[in-house]
Amino acid sequence: MLVSYKWLKELVDIDVASAELAEKMSTTGIEVEGVTSPAAGLSKIVVGEVVSCEDVPDTHLHVCQVNVGEAETRQIVCGAPNIRAGIKVMVALPGARIADNYKIKKGKIRGLESLGMICSLGELGISDSVVPKEFADGIQILPEEAVPGQEVFPYLDLDDEIIELSITPNRADALSMRGVAHEVAAIYDKAVRFKAFPLTEGDKQAANQLAVAIETEKAPYYAARILDNVRIAPSPQWLQNLLMNEGIRPINNVVDVTNYILLYFGQPMHAFDLDTFEGDRIVVREARAGESLVTLDGEERQLEASDLVIAVADQPVALAGVMGGQATEISDKSSRIVLEAAVFDGKSIRKTSSRLGLRSESSSRFEKGINAATVNEALDAAASMIADLAGATVRAGIVQAGQLDTADKQVSTSLADVNRVLGTDLTYADVEDVFRRLGFGLSGSAETFTVSVPARRWDISIPADLYEEIARIYGYDRLPISLPQDAGTAGELTATQKLRRKVRTAAEGAGLTEIITYALTTPEKAVEFSLNPSKQTELMWPMTVERSVLRQNMVSGMLDAVSYNAARKNKNAALYEIGKVFEQTGNPKEDLPHEINSFAFALTGLVQEKDFQTKAVPVDFFYAKGVAEALFDRLGLEADYRATDQLPSMHPGRTALISVNGQPIGFVGQVHPATAKAYDIPETYVAELSLSAIEEQLQPAQPFAEITKFPAVTRDVALLLKAEITHQEVLDAIQAAGVKRLTDIKLFDIFSGDKLGVGLKSMAYSLTFQNPEASLTDEEVAKYMKKIQQSLTEKLGAEVR
Repeated sequence: MLVSYKWLKELVDIDVASAELAEKMSTTGIEVEGVTSPAAGLSKIVVGEVVSCEDVPDTHLHVCQVNVGEAETRQIVCGAPNIRAGIKVMVALPGARIADNYKIKKGKIRGLESLGMICSLGELGISDSVVPKEFADGIQILPEEAVPGQEVFPYLDLDDEIIELSITPNRADALSMRGVAHEVAAIYDKAVRFKAFPLTEGDKQAANQLAVAIETEKAPYYAARILDNVRIAPSPQWLQNLLMNEGIRPINNVVDVTNYILLYFGQPMHAFDLDTFEGDRIVVREARAGESLVTLDGEERQLEASDLVIAVADQPVALAGVMGGQATEISDKSSRIVLEAAVFDGKSIRKTSSRLGLRSESSSRFEKGINAATVNEALDAAASMIADLAGATVRAGIVQAGQLDTADKQVSTSLADVNRVLGTDLTYADVEDVFRRLGFGLSGSAETFTVSVPARRWDISIPADLYEEIARIYGYDRLPISLPQDAGTAGELTATQKLRRKVRTAAEGAGLTEIITYALTTPEKAVEFSLNPSKQTELMWPMTVERSVLRQNMVSGMLDAVSYNAARKNKNAALYEIGKVFEQTGNPKEDLPHEINSFAFALTGLVQEKDFQTKAVPVDFFYAKGVAEALFDRLGLEADYRATDQLPSMHPGRTALISVNGQPIGFVGQVHPATAKAYDIPETYVAELSLSAIEEQLQPAQPFAEITKFPAVTRDVALLLKAEITHQEVLDAIQAAGVKRLTDIKLFDIFSGDKLGVGLKSMAYSLTFQNPEASLTDEEVAKYMKKIQQSLTEKLGAEVR
């Protein structure tokens, strides 16, 4: 919102520097982005009167004799198409500074001396988007009363200061000069002085010419006035200056008045050419499928059922609250006009303007809300101004439909609550003074009081809003400073955060690199590597099918990352991810899915590159399993690995189901060759573990145990076993012997061959024994070995070699 400081001072009696005002407003709730002046950086630009103007043969140039208030006229060469004798213009004298700090010097053009420059608004730094259409391709013509030799800035209000406000959605009341005036008046404890717009109506009744109707709940109120005998002409200079300073291009006296009212009241308005209407009834309704409208910018817009339109003779003539239609726009031939003022649903306006890319000053105000109490007042003010500037006759009466609630809103609270929330010791008189300055009504007492909030402050509805208003106007800088009363709590990591850090440390210690993949995927990939697939949670309006369903595993996303790297010749990849997968046990359309913390990794390529000393070592199942074991070792957990063919997308002979204490927590293995081909990746090994399940299995930290002073004893044993017996079964059999002093079991050799016999293999283990309280004797160790050998023989049929 751009605010003219000259205009603001007409509405509120203040006389402070603009910088001070900006600081004061920023500290009371409305941030000021900055203060600028159109005349900043300009100098030695004066009024000039063109005494004579002669064409230069065979060129577009003109030789002008210009009176700039000096004893003699100045000769200036000008190429503007609208230059002529008898007009007042802007002249930059030699030594003048114009836009971009350009300095004007004496010079010659086509051999003709030029002692200055006749300027356009663009050359003074005024944006082309706000220059009046009649001067867009030429120089600015000044009013007749301009005195030659005087500075031009006051005539064009270039000496004004423009305050740019950053309006938050809750303070849309400040999107009008009246709203800003109320705010400034409250800050400085001044009274507002708003301009009166006397309106004289003619004898003819507007209702005899036009009727209005509302056929949608999205338009609570619609009102219109009719004006006859309108003479379309340029607006007076003061109005053009004001609009340009506010960033709006002057068009003509009718359109400029609607924009003036928009700025003054914050009430969007539109003017129709009544002679273009094919009916005598305006209907506010929702658009129908297949309808279209050519808007004022000349574009044909295809309408949707959610759009609000203004229709005449059942044909759309305007997009309500966004932009008018080209067929009914005001032109130089217009003599009868219809002025509309309305209240439209902000959500509907926002959807239409966003869909069509038609963001306008009107739509932004309807989106944030407007003051319902001044709709008719704004309409009457516009009619009064057009009658004054265009010689129009205003028909009697407002044609309207719908109703508006303009009553004050009643909000109650107590002085005790005010002081409790703000930490102050205010008296009831202090509160009375604040609401007096704001222009709010107040009744009651310190125990309980009620504030009557006018309709212009629709952002205030609950007691907390009142506390904010009191703090703003009383002064944030005057609020007492105090330290928090409650003792702080020591921050610490949650169990989940601690687990994630341990897992991340273990993964990176194993040489893995962390990545983050999408939580949204395709319906097929969502369950591809899931041990227990659940219902799928789908987005209602996905941007693409590739991102339409919440994942139930992370492996599929990691394989996409492996594929991306492999396609770019990065064939050695060791990646991991810590994230969430989503399990849906309820109704996917109503219930939120259950979030499960998960860890996954993917390995492909070589563990060790080939060089002159060593062979290349590719990733295999045991390397992937080793990464998982290193993780469990860091977490202090014992994991079991069982071969599984439960996952069709994994290799059935190289995939293991992982469980801890009998609880399945994930899997590790090779991606099935067919699946790898589908992802266009080389041989890849993956694992996925449920961190939520692992967290449940974690044991409390063990207390420190003193390191024993007594030595350990090691014995080796070689077993002849059936080929199908697994390492885990051997471990279980050894543990079943119940030897308390057995502290470690290590497999150090596996052998099979014809010498042993068909279907047999040899496995050699190193067993470590240790007593923390005394040294072990050979007899004790022999007894332990005998028990272990006996258990192996009974449970596995093992033969000790």
